[in-house]
Amino acid sequence: MNRLKPHLALLVCNVIWALDYPFYNMVLGHYIHPLAMVAGSLTVTALISLVPLLWQRAERIERADVRKMIGAALLIGVMRKGFIMFGLSKTSPIDGSIIDTVVPLLVLLLSVILGIDRFTRLKVIGLLLGMAGAVAVVLTGVSASHTHSHLWGNLMILLSALASSVYMVWFKRVVSKYRITTLLRWIYCISAAIMLPIGFDAILHVDYADVARHVLFPALFVLIVPTYIPNLMLNYALKSVAPTVSSIYTYLQPILAIAVTVALGLDRLHLDTVLFAVVIFIGVGLVLRSYVASGRTAK
Repeated sequence: MNRLKPHLALLVCNVIWALDYPFYNMVLGHYIHPLAMVAGSLTVTALISLVPLLWQRAERIERADVRKMIGAALLIGVMRKGFIMFGLSKTSPIDGSIIDTVVPLLVLLLSVILGIDRFTRLKVIGLLLGMAGAVAVVLTGVSASHTHSHLWGNLMILLSALASSVYMVWFKRVVSKYRITTLLRWIYCISAAIMLPIGFDAILHVDYADVARHVLFPALFVLIVPTYIPNLMLNYALKSVAPTVSSIYTYLQPILAIAVTVALGLDRLHLDTVLFAVVIFIGVGLVLRSYVASGRTAK
């Protein structure tokens, strides 16, 4: 059972993240302004992050790491949340879920640029394939046949993936120094402090009666669930599961997001989108395979 728990945690957190895409699309723009949802969800997450203080003593943060915490909050809180919510208010959740799978490719590219990693033949082929597929999905936003897609929305989703990638590369060393509850508390409290004053007016202008009548469950879900809980589960799983195994679970996100999106009638699946998605998956798969192969060689 202990071996099964990390895999169940990965499964649950990826299912939750998959539901983000169609639920955000249902709520944002139509019933709640993206700015209100960004500020609201970050504030709720900040409050949830304080709960572990009921049984844990607060962990001190080194003064040198405070700036890094602020940077991490700007990246994964403000920018990631902002771009993905504004993006999904303008484009198809199918496009969004597929574009977001390029994060491992962007992490590789940034790691090579910063001298942390190096290219191999397999990594280059995977990177070129994956990014070509991602660019193709982004550009479907200008196609007349893709009525629910939008170029600017797709670009925002790509920018949210880039923000996640920069966070993963830049913040990696700090993550190992502190408890995950400490990191999430700092990141989301800072994020909420930044975004609540900016989004407060938008929160006041939400028609809550209209939300309650039409999208109560999706609105509560995206407000409360997708940020703190999945991040705790992911970090719990990563203590005993290799990152490459964790990456495989992320393939579930677009598959589930597409299934829910089509079932709810929010969009229909296009053949060209499927082909582009397959190209991205192959690209990411080649990059992951390269890491596995290099690990075996090292042994």
